[in-house]
Amino acid sequence: MALAGRTCPSKLEGMSVIRQATADDVPAILRMIHDLAIYEKEPDAVKNTPEKLTEVLFGENPRVYATIAENAAGTVQGFALWFLNYSTWEGVHGIYLEDLYVEPDARGEGHGKALLQHLAATAVERGYARVEWSVLNWNEPSINFYKNLGAFPMEEWSTFRLTGDALDAFVAKAGQAEESFARG
Repeated sequence: MALAGRTCPSKLEGMSVIRQATADDVPAILRMIHDLAIYEKEPDAVKNTPEKLTEVLFGENPRVYATIAENAAGTVQGFALWFLNYSTWEGVHGIYLEDLYVEPDARGEGHGKALLQHLAATAVERGYARVEWSVLNWNEPSINFYKNLGAFPMEEWSTFRLTGDALDAFVAKAGQAEESFARG
């Protein structure tokens, strides 16, 4: 397991250094976000920019965090982008892993596992209840990787999203209802 930039023990020794991202990593992270979008069959979906990513990760009050995996030569091999969520039942935070990506030529070298081990260690050290994430149903390689780590799918739960035109329309309807209510 790697913490605070130390190398990972055992099989990962010398292969994966896990560290917090710095502003200098933004171009690499954004490139990998684009690569992940291509892998997930959404090549035109990324609207993020270096400025937006820098602000959210390193601005005055960051609420999103990035962790980097490097090889022993210092080359970025992958990243995890995450933020805190909260369990009302447990009464404590958890980590929500938004993106985990490892460069294709570096897969199988332990970088993804090291990133997840780091997030799990962070959760345990801070008393968080869980680490969770979503995976596309068709992404069998990732699903198998996660299951081999001991993770399991939340079969009873479905993810819902309100976005784009539907989000705008819902807000407009809420605004109309508020105006109607205010008029009496």
